[in-house]
Amino acid sequence: MSGRAHLMWDQAVTAYDFGPEHPMDPVRLALTMRLVEELGIDKAVDVVAAPAAGESTLRLVHRQDYIDAVRRASEAPAEADPSYGLGTVDDPAFVGMHEASALIAGQSVAAAESVWDGRAVHAVNFAGGLHHAMPGAASGFCVYNDAALAIARLLELGVERVAYVDVDVHHGDGVQAAFWDDPRVLTISVHEHPSTLFPQTGWPEETGGSGAEGQAVNVALPAGTGDAGWLRAFHAVVPELLASWGPQVLVSQHGADTHAEDPLAHLAVSLDAQRAVMETCHALAHEHADGRWLALGGGGYAVVDVVPRSWAHLCAISAGHPVLPATEVPESWRAEALRRTGQQAPYRMTDGRDASWADWDAGYDPGSPLDRAVRAARRTAFPAHGLLP
Repeated sequence: MSGRAHLMWDQAVTAYDFGPEHPMDPVRLALTMRLVEELGIDKAVDVVAAPAAGESTLRLVHRQDYIDAVRRASEAPAEADPSYGLGTVDDPAFVGMHEASALIAGQSVAAAESVWDGRAVHAVNFAGGLHHAMPGAASGFCVYNDAALAIARLLELGVERVAYVDVDVHHGDGVQAAFWDDPRVLTISVHEHPSTLFPQTGWPEETGGSGAEGQAVNVALPAGTGDAGWLRAFHAVVPELLASWGPQVLVSQHGADTHAEDPLAHLAVSLDAQRAVMETCHALAHEHADGRWLALGGGGYAVVDVVPRSWAHLCAISAGHPVLPATEVPESWRAEALRRTGQQAPYRMTDGRDASWADWDAGYDPGSPLDRAVRAARRTAFPAHGLLP
């Protein structure tokens, strides 16, 4: 390994733009990269731009008829076919949709390749993590599923065990679906309960298809869960499964929409808890995957207050040069954020929270909805891995 992380970045990924009224504003990507530069994180990584994913790569996950539909919508948005999830409220068609989506996918695929062949110790594509896209349809702001494509490429290269850990507030349904019957992939999603949030999947009973029982793990958390509960749930499930599974590569998705200020969901997690999970994923990659770690972005719609700080921390942690929470946000970046969005930006790289939790071994509380959610996930998935629930 080179000893340095790869940060995948091409300014052209900001062309992934559903329009001015859509919550997934590409300014979140531009502001993240600008904050990375202002904090000097880019000096500790290799900034790499990869080509767009070609059709043979896209077909590792997506159907040819769907790729063709995306191409047609990309050329003539008004003629997008909603039977493919295109031209909808969530996924409006836009000129250049195929090219921008394939470019984001190409960054994640190239990042996976660099981690597997040793050119990079870790890799980050914060423009990626588009985990809702299905093999034959766009969904939930996602056109091509770069996370699933990166995993499929790893399998094509001969990797036998990939772990995918998704901590976006929404269930990682597209990645789960892509590998539902594949025993080589372990998908773990920690998300808001499907009874209160899109995509209404990710129930603990969803545990994998025939021959892959126990390979899908879903931790569905009650709305309102805050730092202590979110961290307790993560640590009660993820480390034990990874230790048992022994992945050769860890792929993680770090949607920032778990945050209390996110306008599209109902958890109450802080930036400090998000950072703590990033650090844990980094450590778990070294403990169980020889350090091979691909980290992706995902959701996140507080585009000034939360997303840039969260993903700047992710980049810094992957670089081995974490940014201290008390670090001041550069005034020049705050001015840029104000100029571009009209919003005042935070002053520090922290929400001032203590990211602590009670360990699962400290005891189970049957009266706690959080503990019942964790217990449900452990009961349905752990026995297939020889673990006690």
